[in-house]
Amino acid sequence: MNPETTLKTLKVRIKDKHAPLLRQWAFECNQIWNEANAITAEYSYMPIPEVGWMRFNFSAFDLAKSQAIFAKSRGFTIHSQTVQEVTEAHAKARKQFKKDKLRWRVSGGSRRALGWVPFKSGAAVWKNGQVRYNKHFFKVWDSYSLSQFAFRSGSFTEDSRGRWYFNVVVQVPVIEMSGRGEIGIDLGLKKVATCSNGLKLESKQFYRNAEQQLGIAQRANKKKRVKAIHAKLKNRRANHLH
Repeated sequence: MNPETTLKTLKVRIKDKHAPLLRQWAFECNQIWNEANAITAEYSYMPIPEVGWMRFNFSAFDLAKSQAIFAKSRGFTIHSQTVQEVTEAHAKARKQFKKDKLRWRVSGGSRRALGWVPFKSGAAVWKNGQVRYNKHFFKVWDSYSLSQFAFRSGSFTEDSRGRWYFNVVVQVPVIEMSGRGEIGIDLGLKKVATCSNGLKLESKQFYRNAEQQLGIAQRANKKKRVKAIHAKLKNRRANHLH
């Protein structure tokens, strides 16, 4: 990577008409994850003659062949690189949490996992004003002029309202800051941050303005409205933190 550039993740919303296809791919990704989970849970300890029980740490490379065979046998339409990415994410999570078995990714019901379709660098490209991935074109709200960037790795993700987003890592120029001073920043809970020069950044109570609306929607059992209000609050928090 050029020292004068840095990496940044861009997130744009995908048109709703593509949701059925993405949900199908997300289901297939969940199956790949669960298959890796089943293998690592069942074969983490195996008996070895004249030695006894031994523990095996499965890497993503160890599971690569069996995962590819599993995806092909099920007739999955996700990209082969996505199969690899899901398997690698599973291996990374097992190492991070020091577990042989993780939580299953559920595709239905109240405990359904939000949709997630990862891809490797170069798998997605910008073509004819759309995102092209796995032989399909996806229309997005292009708020970043994506045509000027070379896509690296990324993912398609779903939020609690069933809306899909295209997330991609790109290279952007480094913006040199004119300031040359130094300051210490202490992050907190009651205060967002307290600076060494005495400046205090107050945290905002985002629920205060929406408590009444949220309460009315919850009492009326309007689940879609409740999700919409929570999503709005989430966006407010993210905007404030940025």
